Amino acid sequence: MSFTSTSNYIVADDLGLAVNAAVTLEKPLLLKGEPGTGKTRLAEELAASLGVPLIRWQIKSTTKAQQGLYEYDAVSRLRDSQLGSDKVHDIANYIKPGKLWQAFSATTRPVLLIDEIDKADIEFPNDLLHELDQMEFHVYETGEQIRAQQRPIVIITSNNEKELPDAFLRRCFFHYIKFPDADTLAKIVQVHFPDIRQQLLSTALEVFFDLRQVPNLKKKPSTSELIDWLKLLLAEQIQPADLQQNTGLMPLFGALLKNEQDVQLVEKLAFMARRQR
Repeated sequence: MSFTSTSNYIVADDLGLAVNAAVTLEKPLLLKGEPGTGKTRLAEELAASLGVPLIRWQIKSTTKAQQGLYEYDAVSRLRDSQLGSDKVHDIANYIKPGKLWQAFSATTRPVLLIDEIDKADIEFPNDLLHELDQMEFHVYETGEQIRAQQRPIVIITSNNEKELPDAFLRRCFFHYIKFPDADTLAKIVQVHFPDIRQQLLSTALEVFFDLRQVPNLKKKPSTSELIDWLKLLLAEQIQPADLQQNTGLMPLFGALLKNEQDVQLVEKLAFMARRQR
C-alpha cells in the first residue's frame, strides 16, 4: 500500500511514509500534533482512498476500554424478565458490540480510528494492550472468543494532553505531524478554495504566520482555523489591503483567536506598534 495526497487532502512525504510503515508492520499508527493539523482527517481520507469502512471511536474523559469491546445491558435483561419476555433466555440479546468488535468482525478490512485517546483515564491505553496486540478478546457472558477476521488499520490520535504509557507506545508506530510550512499550507488552502486570488492567499498567510509567532499566545491558530478565516474573507470580499492595515486586529479575528486573553494581547501589540511609528 502507498498512501499519498488525494484531491481532498495534502499528505506530507514523512506522513505518507508513516502511514505506509504502520500498515506494513501491522501496528497502530499513533499520531500526535497540534489540534487542527488534520489527524482525524487523515483517517477519513485513508479510508476513502482505500474504499473501506471507517469505524470511529471518539474517546471522552468517561470512556472505558471495555466499551470498545462490548457492553452487557443487565438493566434491559432485568426489565424483560419482569415482563416475561422470551429474550431473557439468551444472554447474547443483551450484549452490545463496541467499536473494536465491529472492526474485528468487519468483512472488509476497515480503518479503525481511536480519536483523542489522551482524553481518557491514564489506564485506558494499558487496558487495550492485549486486544490491539493480539486482535482478539473474550466475551465472558457468552464464552465467545472474538478474533479479527482481518487486522484492521488502526489510527490513534492524541493532542498531547496526557503522557501515554511506555508499554502502549512500544506497540505503536509513532508520528508527530509538524505544523505545515507556508508552501504546504498554500497547497492545503488551494484544495479548499481552488479559485482564491494569489495576492489574497499570500497576504492572509503572512498575517496568519505572524500571528502564530506572537509570544505568549495562549492558543495558536491552526490549519482548520485558517480555512475558516479564509472562507469568511472570501464571503465578505475582504481585500488584501484590508489585511495589511496595522490599525488593530485583523478582520474577522474571531475565526483565529479563541479566547479573550489572546485578543487583548494582539490588540496591545498592535497599539504599541502604532505608537512606535
